[in-house]
Amino acid sequence: MATSLPFVSGRTAAVQPDFFACDIFDALPKDDLASMEHPLFSLATRPDLSILNYRHNGVEIEVTPSVKGRATIHDKDILIYCTSQLMAALNAGRQVARTLTLRAHDLLLATNRETSGDAYRRLREAFERLAGTRITTNLVQGAYEITRGFGLIEDWEIVRKTRGGRMIQVRVTLSEWLYAAITAKSVLTLSRDYFKLRRPLERRLYEILRKHCGRQPEWRISLEVLQKKAGSNSPRRVFRAMLRDVIETDNIPDYVMRLDSEDLLHVTPRAVVVEAGQGAAGLPQTTLGPLAEATLDQARRLAAGWDIYALEAEWRDMWHRSGRPKLRSPDKAFLGWLEKRQA
Repeated sequence: MATSLPFVSGRTAAVQPDFFACDIFDALPKDDLASMEHPLFSLATRPDLSILNYRHNGVEIEVTPSVKGRATIHDKDILIYCTSQLMAALNAGRQVARTLTLRAHDLLLATNRETSGDAYRRLREAFERLAGTRITTNLVQGAYEITRGFGLIEDWEIVRKTRGGRMIQVRVTLSEWLYAAITAKSVLTLSRDYFKLRRPLERRLYEILRKHCGRQPEWRISLEVLQKKAGSNSPRRVFRAMLRDVIETDNIPDYVMRLDSEDLLHVTPRAVVVEAGQGAAGLPQTTLGPLAEATLDQARRLAAGWDIYALEAEWRDMWHRSGRPKLRSPDKAFLGWLEKRQA
C-alpha cells in the first residue's frame, strides 16, 4: 500500500499564531512520509525542466517544474529543517504555525552546508525552485476521484542587509499538505549523517530504505520498482551500475545493501548486523523478527488508508529507542500500539 499525499481543505479551525520562530538548537532531522515514499524531487545536478509522471499502486503524481527547474533532493533540506523544527516544538507542547521565520546561517549549519556567500546564493535558488515546482496528484474516495494541485512551499521572503550583505532573516510559508503531514506526525527521524551524503541517488536511497526497511531484520525490493521509487530516468543498466557503485562505497547511514544476481536488492539495518551476534545474558532483545501476515491484514483494517509498512517501521523505531524491551508477543504489541496511535 503506497503512502498517498495528504489532502487538506481550508485552514485549521484552531487559533494559530501568525508565525513560528525556528529557535530549537539541534532538533532531530525529520522527513515527511509522503515525499519519502514518492519521487517528488529531482536527482539531477543541472536544471531539470522535465515533467515527472509517476504511477504506483493506484497513486498518480505529476511534478511540473518552473523555468528555474524542478526542486532537487538537495533543495529538500529546507523542508527537512522546517519539519524538524516544527516537530521538536510539537513534541515540547509549543504552538506552531505554517509560516516560519529562521536564520539562514542556522539552516546552513544544521544541514551541513558551507556558510559562504555562494552558499546563500544557492539557498535563494533553492527557494525559487521549491516555490515554482507544482504537484498534481489524485485521491480515490469511494466512487469519486479527486485531483488536486499544489506547490512544495506557498511563498518565501529574504531580509538582508543592503549593499550585498548576507541574509538576516528568512520567512517561508509551507504548503498545506506538508503542514498537515507534520501536525499529523506523519514523519520519520533521519540520521544526522543524511546531510553528509552528497550524491543525489545516495540521499534518495536512504529515504526509501529508512521508510520501508526501518528496523526490520531484512527488506527486499526489485531493481525495477526501486528505480521507479527513486525517480531515476537513467537506462536500467546505468541505474544498476550506479546502485552497485553506491553499494561498494557503503556510505548509506544505518543500512547495508546487497544486489543479487536476480536484480533483487537486500537491505539489512546495520544495528541488526552489529547486535545479532551479542546474545549475552541480560542484554535487551536485539531483533523482533517479521510480523505475521494476519497481523498486517488486521493493521490495514485498523489504519485504513495508511501505509502499514511505514507504520511498522515507526513502531520498530520507537521500540528500539525505548531500549529494545523483551516482548512476549510482538504482533500483539504492534496492534496495541497502532490502536493507541489511531485513537
